[in-house]
Amino acid sequence: MPAYGGFERLALTDLPEPKVAPGEVLVRVEAAGVNPVDWKLAAGGLDPIMVAHFPMIPGWDIAGVVAGNGLDSPEFAPGDEVFGYIRKDSAEHGGYAERVAVPVRMLARKPRALSWAQAAGLPLAGLTALQAADRVGAGAGDTVLVHAAAGGVGSLATQILVARDARVIGTASPANHDFLRDLGAEPVAYGPGLADHVRELAPDGVDVALDFVGGESVDVSVELLRTPERLVSVADHRAAALGGHYVWVRPDGEGLAALAALADEGRLTVFVEKVLPLREAAEAWRLNSEGHTRGKLVLSLGES
Repeated sequence: MPAYGGFERLALTDLPEPKVAPGEVLVRVEAAGVNPVDWKLAAGGLDPIMVAHFPMIPGWDIAGVVAGNGLDSPEFAPGDEVFGYIRKDSAEHGGYAERVAVPVRMLARKPRALSWAQAAGLPLAGLTALQAADRVGAGAGDTVLVHAAAGGVGSLATQILVARDARVIGTASPANHDFLRDLGAEPVAYGPGLADHVRELAPDGVDVALDFVGGESVDVSVELLRTPERLVSVADHRAAALGGHYVWVRPDGEGLAALAALADEGRLTVFVEKVLPLREAAEAWRLNSEGHTRGKLVLSLGES
């Protein structure tokens, strides 16, 4: 992208081979995940907190093959299959590219059980779910209310919590209730009367609430929680003021490795709605901005 703007600013172009700094590896990208932050960043939405350099290559989720090493990067070797959440300190060299240089701390070995597209759709959403659950120690014995449990982050949080032997009550539209049951959650419809619906399943309230929506769901969570300290939101800053936590996901190779282990054990999968070639990135952004997809949207570099 030559400057901040909307979907119309996206364009395929040739740039020099990335320089690979110490502690980095060069990754040949097989697939890149699409997230709302990609097009929000491109529109200038993070300009108050993040420096951008142009031309900017968007994309923070990748899966690919190590093609070369910088100095002091023994963690991976050429030919290793990796995936990562590659948010750097400034916005410039993202994952919508054939090759990208990535700090090794942002990568882990790709799950064998997942396709390239699934692996590319996991990092940001998976780490968001994992870090939200870890912030309040959600696990065995807890009754956890997950808002937007059928969404990209919520469906991963649900699987992580079920793998930890937590009881999950998940909000979703009725059309997604069978989907949540298949994940091991007890579904409830969001909207008016949500607190009453949850109390029908958990009369004494819930131990933990993970909010991936914001707004009214935060208020309902406070009403249902036994203690507000176990409220986590990734969508509403008010959670912290109400005694809970607001989480902004961090790159974390160890967290990615934990997610990969769950996937290879058959306890976590990624639902991919559609795979598009890189040249159709603008269409992927349009679909993502509409918010109607259940699974992840992924760009294939092999078809670009």
